[in-house]
Amino acid sequence: MKKPVKKRVTVVSTQTITPNMQRIVLEGDELAQFPINCEGSYIKLLFNQEGGTDISALNREERPVMRTYTIRRFSPQRKQIEVDFVRHTTNDLSCGFAARWAVSAQVGDPISIVGPGSIQDMNIEADWFLMAADMTALPALSAKIEQLPENAKGYAVIKVASQEDRQPLNSPKGIEVKWIVGNEDLAEQVKALPWLTGDVSVWSACEFDSMRALRQYFRNEKQVERQNIYISSYWKQGVTEDGHKVIKQQDAKEQMD
Repeated sequence: MKKPVKKRVTVVSTQTITPNMQRIVLEGDELAQFPINCEGSYIKLLFNQEGGTDISALNREERPVMRTYTIRRFSPQRKQIEVDFVRHTTNDLSCGFAARWAVSAQVGDPISIVGPGSIQDMNIEADWFLMAADMTALPALSAKIEQLPENAKGYAVIKVASQEDRQPLNSPKGIEVKWIVGNEDLAEQVKALPWLTGDVSVWSACEFDSMRALRQYFRNEKQVERQNIYISSYWKQGVTEDGHKVIKQQDAKEQMD
């Protein structure tokens, strides 16, 4: 397998766009090579074992710690990508290397990345669409919803930490956007929606337990064809990033058995 090529980029702006979301713009000459349609794809941020961004001391046998984030916007002319990070409190187990870095990053700070990598595309030929996400996947949903046909119909259900964390979405008029806040259950809110007629294309990314509940609903209760479903967990409540990675790998193995 070809080894990913590291790209060195620099922070050119950092902004708290909502109470719980930090937006960082990264710039680098090598970003001009990114494909035009890379918005919604992902990059991996590279850290050393202590959580720093200086990976020059790693030897050939050592792998940097990688953290995956979505390209929210891409400007080939400026050679810039925009990346959104959920802001965590420092005692939150979900607050790993990347989240801590994002909160403290300053203009001029360098970091290495690899990518972009792509995720499964939605079937845009479907009769209707159902999208569901929490804040960790809001950047990806925001990019993906812009790629739907203008005449698309369906739903987008998004769970955020507070009313102030809602963001404007460039979505087709036929997509009903439903924001839920705080302790409201994402899976239950999705299940409560009227099920439309015709073939559905599903896109969902969220916390692990919510993902499993939604996967059961889509596959078993609604019998949506697997090729029409993209569903992924981005984190697990009460578990570190590395712990979630192990659980996610085990879940994927069980799904294949």
